[in-house]
Formats: sequence, C-alpha cells, structure tokens
Amino acid sequence: MQHNGLMETIAPSQAAPITAAVSSRHRALILAALTLGGFAIGTSEFSAMGLMPEMVKAFGVSEPQVGHIISAYALGVVVGAPLLAILGGRLPRRRLLLALMGFYALGNLASAAAPDYASMLLARFVAALPHGAYFGVSALTAVAISKPAERGKAVSLTMFGLTLAILIGNPLATWMGQTIGWRWAFVLVSAVALATVLLIAAFMPRDRAEPPKRALDELRAFNRLPVWQALAIGAVGFSGLFCVFSYLAPTLLQVTRVSAGWIPLGLAGFGLGGVIGNLAGGWLFDRLRFRAVPVILLGAAAVLLLFPLTAGSLWTILPATVAIGMMGALGPVLQTHLMDVAGDAQTLAAASHHAAFNAANALGPWLGGLAITAGLGWTSTGYVGAVTALLGTAIYLWAAATLRRPRAETCPAA
Repeated sequence: MQHNGLMETIAPSQAAPITAAVSSRHRALILAALTLGGFAIGTSEFSAMGLMPEMVKAFGVSEPQVGHIISAYALGVVVGAPLLAILGGRLPRRRLLLALMGFYALGNLASAAAPDYASMLLARFVAALPHGAYFGVSALTAVAISKPAERGKAVSLTMFGLTLAILIGNPLATWMGQTIGWRWAFVLVSAVALATVLLIAAFMPRDRAEPPKRALDELRAFNRLPVWQALAIGAVGFSGLFCVFSYLAPTLLQVTRVSAGWIPLGLAGFGLGGVIGNLAGGWLFDRLRFRAVPVILLGAAAVLLLFPLTAGSLWTILPATVAIGMMGALGPVLQTHLMDVAGDAQTLAAASHHAAFNAANALGPWLGGLAITAGLGWTSTGYVGAVTALLGTAIYLWAAATLRRPRAETCPAA
C-alpha cells in the first residue's frame, strides 16, 4: 500500500489470531500477564545501572567494568533473540512464553547468587537469552487479539511493562541494593517472572493448531533489506539513551554532587519519560507509520545535546532524564514497522527487534565508557548519544528511500 510516498506492506494476516476469540475482559487479562513479564525483564535489564555503585564495591571493579556487566546482558539478548525465536518457532506461542519466562526466573536467581565478577558476567549473559524472544512473541500475541487499526497501540501495551520497570522497578531495585543488598533485586525479578508464568498459564488460551514453520523458510523471509535497515535504526539510533542512562548514577554523584539517595529518583525520571514515550510511540505509528522515526530521533538528538548543560543542578538534570527517556517512543514504532515488512518471518523479526535494541544497550555504554576513559567527563555521554541519534536518522533516510522502490518489501538484503 502507498502511504505518503512510503511503500509499506501492512499485512495483518501475518499476525492472524492464533488463539480462540477472547472477550475484552479476557484480552485485558492476557495483556496484563504479558505486561508483568515485561516488567520483570525491564527491572532486571536496567538494575545494574542503578546498582553500579554497589557492584563496584562488591566486586572491586571500576564503573566502566560494571558497564561491561550491562553489555554482557545486552549481548545475551542479541544472541538469544534470533536463536530462541528459530528454535521455538515450532512450539505453540503459549507454551513458548511459559518456557521463556520460566528460564528467565532461573537466570536471575543465578545472577543473585554470582560469587564474583566473572561469574556475574556469565550469569547476566545467560539470563538475557529469553529476553528478545519473549517480547517478540508477546507483541505478536497482542496484535493477534487486537483490532488491525490498533496494532501500534497493542504493541506499545506489551512494552508498557518494560517502561514501567524503569519508572518503578529499577528505582525499587536500586533502593533495595542500597538498603538490604543488591542481590535481592534479582531475587525480586525471579519472583515476578514466576508470577508471570502463573498468569499466562491461567489466562492465555491454548493456540489453534497450525503447521509448524521451517527455520530455513523463516530465515529466507527475514533476509530483506527493509528488515535489516529497521534493525540498524534501533541498534544505532537508540544507543544514545543507554549511553546516558548507563552512567547516570556516577554522573549524579560526581557532577550534580547529590547523595546516593537521589539516584532512584533520577532513574525514575527515565522511567517516566519511557512510559510517556511508549504510549506516544504507539499513537505516532498509528498516524505517521514509519515517518514517526525521524520525529523521535531528531527530538532526542536535541535533548541529548542539552544534557551536559543540565547536569550541574538536580532541578535541571531530572527534567532532562524525563525528556531523554521519551526516546522510548522509538520502540513500538520500529516493532510494528518490522511486523509490516517481515513477511513470513514475523516471530524472528519481532524477536530481533529486541536484539537490535540491546545491541544499542551494549553500544551505548561502550561508547560512553570510551569517552569517559578518554577524560572527556561524565557528561560527554550526552554528546556521544546525540551523534548516534543523528546516525540513526541517516539510516532512516536510506530505509525510506528503499521503501519507495517498487516491491521493496520483497527485496533480499544485499
């Protein structure tokens, strides 16, 4: 279909209902269960950022080395998302969601019990493996039980738990780390993950019988240039948020010069922005489609450039964290766009979206760590993040040009 000069394949049949027809109340219960799983994952994913000072003391390492723990988790998502999406493609979605969240509970218990830095790196990598596949299958499930015209809204609801975790879960985990010990934060995540397993088992109906998909067929369908371009936008453009977010705790301590008690509030600012951005992203996609991407990225670049100027005062850095967190609007936009251009590779593309965002989660802390280690200061993360947002915009322009070509949706990647 043609939409304002961009050719997009809107194929609701690709996410046709996989469960029995459900009432509005039943749909809300299913979405609540999926959201709770996202809350568990988000709390675990971002907890190391708020717990950075405690982990520095516990393991006797530097802040950039704790940044490697964050990157290890992100690498686990990058590896696990496509791998588990392919291996789990033959399973009914209900059973796959139960298995993924059960594994996630075990992985976070291993993180809580890690005795040293090396084992923590390994535990975070392993715990992250189900992350992308869970969100990918959750998004497809939400679309399958929702109206076609509300696909963006449905996807944003599945990611609502992730943003709610930044607002509530991560500050709570940080507070727990400061008061009763950082390991309890991961115990909390395991408990929430197990609760998710129970809710999915209780409320999500069994899948309709469908012929199993062949992994090779899905890989062929996945290998399209528009798919890779969308993933590249997420991996590069979104890394600016993680560049700032990963080093917010030491920035507050060393630049803003506030006590550690203010760190949870700073993290909550990102969470509030993420909640607003997530809801706005679904709304933007339902109206602008793929053209919502440059609106989000250019706005983020401007805010990131201003971040170093706000870091000197608590009353300016807190609104800045909210504004940067709103960059989360990019999530539902790219997730839904991927479902439009992925053809028969729906599960793999939806899971790979989170692999791309966690590539950003690895790239952001790494680039920020390079700038900090080079002596550019804690606030240099804002400038680095602005550059990545602009690079993401450049990739969008390439992707938009590709979609204008005839039959762009079926072009294999070069």
